[in-house]
Amino acid sequence: MKSTSRFRGPSLILLGTVHILVFVAGLVAAAALRHGAPFITPFSPAEEVRAFFAQSPEASRVSGFFLFASAVPLGLFAVTMVSRLRFLGVKATGTSIALFGGLTAANALVLSGMLGWVLSAPEVTASAPLVKAIFFLSFLSGGAAYAVGFGLLAAGVSVTSYYSRLLPRWLAAFGMVIAIAGEFSSLSLVAYPANFLIPITRVMGFIWLMLAAVKLTSKRQTEYSQQTANAS
Repeated sequence: MKSTSRFRGPSLILLGTVHILVFVAGLVAAAALRHGAPFITPFSPAEEVRAFFAQSPEASRVSGFFLFASAVPLGLFAVTMVSRLRFLGVKATGTSIALFGGLTAANALVLSGMLGWVLSAPEVTASAPLVKAIFFLSFLSGGAAYAVGFGLLAAGVSVTSYYSRLLPRWLAAFGMVIAIAGEFSSLSLVAYPANFLIPITRVMGFIWLMLAAVKLTSKRQTEYSQQTANAS
């Protein structure tokens, strides 16, 4: 079926690029403001965690700001991606799964960024147990919660796009690898070694996000497919 209408919405490529650049900018700025101090994990001794944040409040504040800011283009990316898929004729449940996952990932970054900003307050860093608790919440939000949400976004888009022939098989498969890594990163809540899946999901997710944006943007916007396969 032909349509003279064109898709109206933000550029997926622009949103993906902004999300990645803002996220990376936060890492660079925070590292510079820490003046070479090595980053620690929330699994470190409570006093070491407290001292780390007490000595670099500017790094915590700036890092929290950029992480919070990176969530906005990610959320818009998820909404726009689902809108574009539906415009192209996809009517499968996978689009709703992708939307849920994308908004979950974006909200996880919002929470992680806000909690990270709180760690810049002197009143907070005076208490080692409080600092460690907040750091754990920030770590879990920006880590496992984000990875699981992004995995659902990648799965929803990849499966529906594959059956609708909107993405090449290799890119859909790549998205499913990211989805599996993202979902299994939830095991980090019970087994510390599973934490390695979080950066894998994030870095590979950046690559998949941009490739999917380019491929779907290049699709002809004036055609709707009547043979779209239903995918869960």
